[in-house]
Amino acid sequence: MATLIERQPLPQRRALVPRLHILDKYLLGEMIGPFLFAFGAFLIFWALNIFILAADYIINQHAPFFLALRFVIFRIPQSIPMAFPFACLFATLLATGRLMGDNEITAMRTAGISIWRIALAPLLFGIFMFAATYAMNEYIEPTSVDLSTRTFYQIIYHTDSLPVESQFFRKDPDTGNVFYVTQVAPDNRTMEGVEIFKPGHGGPWVETLQAKTANVDGTQLDLHDVVDTRYNAEGFMSSQQHVDTIAIGLPLAETAAQFMSSLNSDPWTMSSKALSTQVKAMQAQGLGGSALGSLQINLANRLAWPFACVIGVVIALPLAIRFGSRGRTLGITLAVVAFFIYFILMSIASAFGRNGQIDPVLAAWVPNVIMGVTGIVLLWREDR
Repeated sequence: MATLIERQPLPQRRALVPRLHILDKYLLGEMIGPFLFAFGAFLIFWALNIFILAADYIINQHAPFFLALRFVIFRIPQSIPMAFPFACLFATLLATGRLMGDNEITAMRTAGISIWRIALAPLLFGIFMFAATYAMNEYIEPTSVDLSTRTFYQIIYHTDSLPVESQFFRKDPDTGNVFYVTQVAPDNRTMEGVEIFKPGHGGPWVETLQAKTANVDGTQLDLHDVVDTRYNAEGFMSSQQHVDTIAIGLPLAETAAQFMSSLNSDPWTMSSKALSTQVKAMQAQGLGGSALGSLQINLANRLAWPFACVIGVVIALPLAIRFGSRGRTLGITLAVVAFFIYFILMSIASAFGRNGQIDPVLAAWVPNVIMGVTGIVLLWREDR
């Protein structure tokens, strides 16, 4: 009876989520502050850069200030694929560098903690930020950038510039026609190297129009110096003729601004699923060249750029361990230099991928492979 009356200790429940080791909590706590600082600084720099570009329309075109501000705010998420990796790189360098400068890393290693165990928490942090970046890149950025693009066209709707970039794609969902513009002339009104592909019923193209130049007139596209090529049911050319001028209606009788601001024209406004669909459609239709290469690289970058969060941690850890005792200034410098090298590698690889000299998917991952392998080798040498 006494046993029943006596107060018994409550049974302890096992935590559903494993608790972080005190070492991991400490390391992550050191990283949070520098991460938030670097992330915020990157976004501010990006926003100011875009706002300076938009200031010309405020000053010279008398665009409403708040309209330009809305354009800038909605454009900020476009920097997410670069902001998160840079912040991870910066946070790892400064946090690990501070621990190294105060001999805390040395004390940990003296206590028998290996470099790889110390690196566990930063690597987990990088993996978590990779997942967050990928999710934001897929579900937030496309909608935000599209709203920003539409705001931009509201700003310049009445200006003399044609809002279109080189290698511009647009598919008419009503007719299935695909519009392609190679580049825009210096007058910003004339499109050069315009191609229009007209599909058959469940088959290949039945007609292609290749125009030397084109310009938008109301709700139609006027093509000049046109080569009109027609194909038979087997996909072979059946006839070809030269025509001085042909007028083609814009998709769904859109205005010029609506035509240029379509979701289908900007890879930044497309999710991985939409980009993959467009790539497969072009491959099925036998289209290729730099246009297809650019889309393939953009599709691969949807995963490659967020994964740079992990690569940033991998390359930052050995650099911080080796040079961290020399102060924060060197850590900031190393972060900028490492990010600059990554950006150069990305630009070079993308150029080769667009031209078809290397596989576009490989081109997107080359910077991660080079920087990742370099970081692992340096970390291995530090552990030895």
